[in-house]
Amino acid sequence: MTQHDSPSLPAHRPGASRQAPEAPDDTSPSRETRPWMPALLYTLGFLTVYLLAVCTPWGQRAENALFGLGKQGGEEAWFYPLSGSAYGSTPLPPMELSAKPTVMVGLAVIVVLTLVRRCWRQGGAALGVVILATGGKEVFKSAMPRPDLAGAPENLLDQGFPSGHTVIPAALTLAAVLVVSPRIRPYAATVGVLWLASIAAASATMGGHRPSEVLGATLLACACYGLATWLLPQAAEPGATRNPRALPVITLTLALAVALASGARNDTLTRSLVSAATAFICAALVWYAAVGQPAPTARRTRPALD
Repeated sequence: MTQHDSPSLPAHRPGASRQAPEAPDDTSPSRETRPWMPALLYTLGFLTVYLLAVCTPWGQRAENALFGLGKQGGEEAWFYPLSGSAYGSTPLPPMELSAKPTVMVGLAVIVVLTLVRRCWRQGGAALGVVILATGGKEVFKSAMPRPDLAGAPENLLDQGFPSGHTVIPAALTLAAVLVVSPRIRPYAATVGVLWLASIAAASATMGGHRPSEVLGATLLACACYGLATWLLPQAAEPGATRNPRALPVITLTLALAVALASGARNDTLTRSLVSAATAFICAALVWYAAVGQPAPTARRTRPALD
């Protein structure tokens, strides 16, 4: 071997192997630069909708005018047979008297999934999302009653902000994505988003709630979810929630179709389209909150290599 044939392999250094795993931390930024921003933005959105639609005369007049389009009541809505309002009909949860049983069943499912998967932090956060969203709805509705600034009809004065029927599917969907397996998380979110689109559109078109109350309920659930994900540690596997490329388009397309069908009425096109548009926005918000960014998963410890 001549003097020009020097070995090209670097000499082994004792500390080199231990420093190598730290390289990815220097090259890859944090998954969320400001993890508190989603919760703050959803909360600001919730308050903005409340202030504009509930606390201003022109906001109340705009929404009250929707109820003057078509007949009073939900008999003209396509969703009416599934609403539970018809005598002897079975409501689609959580409509009518099925609201509380739906919450209880949802909480029980979350507990079972937490015990099976042993994701204690995620399970506690999921329970917190449901309890905080549904309980926060009751507290806010009691503490901030709707002022009558536009001379609304008497049958519209009992409605409160936000919608209780809408907050249930939104909160349960967001809670479910915290405890299910990462491989099925996008599909669980898809099912929940379609459920939410149906309930949100039906609540708005049948006269049970104004569009702002439906949208406010969704923003409240998203704010609770954002708070829960902020308090949880970052996922050990950030790529675990990678979605099929076509799934977002398929999900949102189906959500739009479900919203249009659930919000349709026989007597007014404008009210039907407004209800469907509101429900689609709710579905898009929950989809982005649940699947737009990876949700925290249970950490898996691996033995350190010397």
